[in-house]
Amino acid sequence: MVTAPSPMGSASVHGTADATMRDRIRLVRARIDQVAQRSGRNAADVTLIGVSKTWPVEDVANAIAAGITDLGENRVQEAVPKILELGEGPVWHLIGGLQTNKAKSAADHFHLVHSVDRLDLARALGARAVATGGTVRILLQVNVAERSSQGGVASGDLSALFREVRVLPGLSLDGLMCIAPDAHDLGSVEATRPYFKHLAQLHAELHSEAIAVGHPWQHLSMGMSGDFEVAVEEGATLVRVGRAIFGERRP
Repeated sequence: MVTAPSPMGSASVHGTADATMRDRIRLVRARIDQVAQRSGRNAADVTLIGVSKTWPVEDVANAIAAGITDLGENRVQEAVPKILELGEGPVWHLIGGLQTNKAKSAADHFHLVHSVDRLDLARALGARAVATGGTVRILLQVNVAERSSQGGVASGDLSALFREVRVLPGLSLDGLMCIAPDAHDLGSVEATRPYFKHLAQLHAELHSEAIAVGHPWQHLSMGMSGDFEVAVEEGATLVRVGRAIFGERRP
């Protein structure tokens, strides 16, 4: 619900660009450019989100100094101190599962909530927006892998959830999000393609209805460090990249 800032617009960001991180970011962006070009897309239509979960504020500040404008966090309680420390320069994305009792804080601190997968959560976010006179931008998360260990609404239940959420006050429906099964489990990166293709099809099927009632319905959040190139080929507008930017997670 926070107002989206202009990129790098805060003087409170105090990191210094690390050469290795800058090189990683440059490489990821080059890969996005290449895959967009061969897919007939404009690379400017793909936003790179640096997934900063578990990384301390100093490393996140360094990523911002190295050119990252959008950051993704999994947990509200971990993210809020970083957000308060780093100011309003970055665009903050909540990409992890969200408990309903954390909805108020999520609405207050994030520009886009990717992981809305049930009606009670959508209602809580919308109620907070109405109470504060703002709007919460959300994506509906779909469990394309059909695994109980992953969050998201089942594909077959998406239309029903969408039709309930689209009329709730205080919400902007910006599109869909998914997490594909791990490419190593599937045997190849190419094997992730059907999952991204499926989400893109669901997005297309609901597009007219969303636009008709005034929602932007513009985003497909899909693809991570191991599979973002396939996701971009299938229409991703938001890719969530952690390891390829920050390196291996600290123990």
